[in-house]
Amino acid sequence: MAEAERDGGKGTKRSYDAVIVGGSLAGCAAATMLGRAGARVAVLEKSPDPAAYKRICTHFIQASAVPTLERLDLLEPMMAAGALRPRLNTRTSWGWIEPPPERAARGVNLRRSKLDPMAREMAAATPDVEVMLGQTVTELRHAGAKVSGVVARDRDGVETVIEAPLTIGADGRDSRIAELSGVKVKTYPHGRFAYGGYFEGTAPKHATDAAIWMMDPEWAAAFPTDDGLVFYAAMPTMKRLPEFKGDPQAALIDYFEAVPEAPSLRSAKLSERGVVGKIDMTNRMRVPTAPGLALIGDAALATDPLFGVGCGWAFQSAEWLADAVAPALRGEEALEKGLRRYRRRHSRHLRGHAQMIHGYATGRKLQPGEKLMFSGAARDPHVAMIFDAFGTRQIGATHALAVGTPLALVANARYALRHRGRVGRIGTGVGSAA
Repeated sequence: MAEAERDGGKGTKRSYDAVIVGGSLAGCAAATMLGRAGARVAVLEKSPDPAAYKRICTHFIQASAVPTLERLDLLEPMMAAGALRPRLNTRTSWGWIEPPPERAARGVNLRRSKLDPMAREMAAATPDVEVMLGQTVTELRHAGAKVSGVVARDRDGVETVIEAPLTIGADGRDSRIAELSGVKVKTYPHGRFAYGGYFEGTAPKHATDAAIWMMDPEWAAAFPTDDGLVFYAAMPTMKRLPEFKGDPQAALIDYFEAVPEAPSLRSAKLSERGVVGKIDMTNRMRVPTAPGLALIGDAALATDPLFGVGCGWAFQSAEWLADAVAPALRGEEALEKGLRRYRRRHSRHLRGHAQMIHGYATGRKLQPGEKLMFSGAARDPHVAMIFDAFGTRQIGATHALAVGTPLALVANARYALRHRGRVGRIGTGVGSAA
């Protein structure tokens, strides 16, 4: 599969067309697509367990990534494993945003304990893809200014040099590859923390669809998933952290007692995993390429999990990279041309979404323009459809604002006329249907 030889004091040296560091969703999707395109690919995963999975994740995959899952031939196996295809309903101060069911986008919910091993098996079964478990990357190799591969060490301390024209960092939010490469990174503060757990025996109002509560500035969510479970998540502002750190399970249950129109969790059964949490969720936006290097998934762009974009963007960025560099790995063009193509597409599709997400991630309250859209979407199905298309990451911020803002203004004006004398300022929620 790969050319191998001894490399002096570094043990075995192997050569591939691409080496991917990280064997989770982004890394396995990229490996599968590159392998199908004819490239020889090595996937290095630090965990030795083929069933390893990300334990702190809402697992919600946005509708924008469904075509990627279909292209990977992964959607049908996911459905066979019990995945659900939820729409998204949002509770606001102005009532529920409920896009017309027949037109609303459908995402995918499947627990990572099932999805991650499935993606890894998919990659390993792809011709010319080798998945190497229990491998920790200790350094990057360079040929002049270009990254030319990595040095990996197994759990026994044996080192292997992996040479490749393209090195791909798919190793998550705290990417070691990004750190070693020195690519530019911008960080944005996060003013909330997250706790959640899987419960059975209770369901949200819209089940089997997903529900989120924008309680401004706090947030809650319910994601029904496989095996009759629902993942309930809370993201309060930092001032409430002490109560959650003291007793996460009790705090989560108490939190949902105060969530409008949410089910009680007191009689529900918590899964054996218990309640898990994450406190440091600093947003990171990295330059996604360098000579001989590309970053995908959270390694390229780690944003606030409140908006559930991580899994979907992992699959989509892997697809964009594979499509961009496959011609170069076949020898049809220079690699840098493909990397430029990927960098442009990554920026064009994600930068606007990320900037809006990073602004709200600080823990601030909704701004007037955001209130206008939320209130309009709760009051008009046409605005709700724009909200749904943007919230499920199928249209960009510019499109959503250009189309949605005038519709929201009209919807709120009509509502105000119907409720004259009983409605406060549009966008405040005073006198609304909440």
